[in-house]
Amino acid sequence: MIIDIPQDKEPIGYVWGEMVPGIGPAAAAFSMAVYQHTTLGLREFEAARLRIAQINGCLFCLDWRTERAGVKVEDGFDAAVAEWRTTEVLDRRAKLAAEYAERYALDHHGLDAEFWQRMLDCYSQAEIVELTMCLGSWLAFGRLNHVLGIDAVCVLPGH
Repeated sequence: MIIDIPQDKEPIGYVWGEMVPGIGPAAAAFSMAVYQHTTLGLREFEAARLRIAQINGCLFCLDWRTERAGVKVEDGFDAAVAEWRTTEVLDRRAKLAAEYAERYALDHHGLDAEFWQRMLDCYSQAEIVELTMCLGSWLAFGRLNHVLGIDAVCVLPGH
């Protein structure tokens, strides 16, 4: 960890809350809103989230599994996401979510008309905006945690 954390402080709360009180709590609220207010299905949500985690290398994000009403994706889902091009485990929406996550993180300038047509064939415009906001949150905050070295001790607020 490259940030000095006082012994009596929880690292994520300190970095996200106390160190930058004008920005951190707002960032945390946005991060939590992605989980609390999503309308996306669990499998496409997790496919996109995990693909960003794989690209970012955020240790916490790689281990985290979103739970809804006591349900999480199955064991091995992360491996299927890593192999989204060839896996039989993911449906069309989940594969597109993983592809979008990868392209958003690594080649956002390469999102062409053919890709957007495939997205519009499976997702509403509102779902595309929502997924894009989720991707932005995960990309930014997963990288923030990893770059600062707090990803090994990261705990999402409220969990």
